[in-house]
Amino acid sequence: MTPSTVTILPSVFYFGTPVALLSTLGPDGTANITPISSAWALGDMYVLGLGVGNQGTQNVLHTEELVINLADAALASSIERIAPTTGATDIPSAKQGRYRHASDKWRLGGLTPVPSIHVAPPRVAECPVQLEARLVKVVPLGDGNEAVAAHVRIIACHVHDGLAVPGTNHIDLDRWQPLYYTFRHYFAQGERVGVSFKAEQ
Repeated sequence: MTPSTVTILPSVFYFGTPVALLSTLGPDGTANITPISSAWALGDMYVLGLGVGNQGTQNVLHTEELVINLADAALASSIERIAPTTGATDIPSAKQGRYRHASDKWRLGGLTPVPSIHVAPPRVAECPVQLEARLVKVVPLGDGNEAVAAHVRIIACHVHDGLAVPGTNHIDLDRWQPLYYTFRHYFAQGERVGVSFKAEQ
């Protein structure tokens, strides 16, 4: 029997995407952190959905360097502490009333910057996966005044000790517990329910 359906219009279409913390450098050299939930990968490329009014977006467009720090479930409360903040001293009109300026998101979130190897922005030590990247191109979304799709290339991947399968370039999937953002709620990854035929043995 075919399931019946209803037509709805959600306010957002966040059916479930990984949470990332972008670390970037501002014009004055200050390291900034921007939580995002619109990101996907293909090969060594990542596509990031970024709001134009975000300080992190402006930093990426200016320096063309960033680190994509992938969070796990243990970091949900840290991320939520910095989520309603902005590194911009002049808060964009679209954010006024809901966001506040924070000069040090690292301290606010209880997060630790550690030096990167190939790019200037630091990595977030607490994130189990840290991807150094460089900007390749920017594609406006809609009229380009609200959001862009930033295409970036991964040039280095760092993972916590114990997360990589020894002697391989593989992530231990029984240990990796990424944090997901689903309809503005945080979820931990559930149990494994299958394996793709493309999975490497």
